[in-house]
Amino acid sequence: MADECFTLPRLAAIYDALDPVRDDLPPYLALVDELGASRVLDLGCGTGVFALLLAGRGVRVLGVDPAAASVAVARRKPGAERVRWLVGDATGLPPLEVDLVTMTANAAQAVTGPGQWHATLLGVRGALRPGGHLVFESRVPARRAWESWTREASHRVSELPDVGAVENWVELLDVSGPLVTFRWHYVFAADGQHLTSDSTLRFRERAEVEADLRAAGLDPVEVRDAPDRPGREHVFLARRPNAPSRATA
Repeated sequence: MADECFTLPRLAAIYDALDPVRDDLPPYLALVDELGASRVLDLGCGTGVFALLLAGRGVRVLGVDPAAASVAVARRKPGAERVRWLVGDATGLPPLEVDLVTMTANAAQAVTGPGQWHATLLGVRGALRPGGHLVFESRVPARRAWESWTREASHRVSELPDVGAVENWVELLDVSGPLVTFRWHYVFAADGQHLTSDSTLRFRERAEVEADLRAAGLDPVEVRDAPDRPGREHVFLARRPNAPSRATA
């Protein structure tokens, strides 16, 4: 299930406005160029920011997300007709042979269960053409990013067009091994409504991710640094081999 910030229409509608600077996306665009990808599956597309950037460059894009409210926001944006949108996840994709699958903005960490993660990677492998690639990012566990997820560090009030002032902050709820749970708060000044969105992320070690990729029949190719967050993110690049896979169902 997707988090409330993606599934509640009132929160999905302000998601982009609360996070307008997407310095994380240019490296993904550069990778699309580097790989010569002309067909891309943007898995966990959210409100469609990256999918629309790709479509604007002439790339054929399928944007997939489990949150219908977020996909509805994407479909209302200029240029949305150039993207094929689907509400769902990697386990229910139509027949595809894409050059590249992207999972931006730590979408991979939101897939927390080992079985669900394996099924996601199998779905990705099935969507890729032989020789196609998968790229996604994951926070480095040793950096303990959650220690800064406090109200004091995150509190802000944003004045949004046609919405008014929105106060928001994050609250850390639980750290249980690799699973970190936190809650975002949103208070709308216009009517005083206080909405919350709970999230759980799985922090995976590099060796764990590489083993998971191999188990799904994907070859780890490279682990890069995220240019906008040096030392804090692993960016994994994997490839579907041309030879028959030994992936396990």
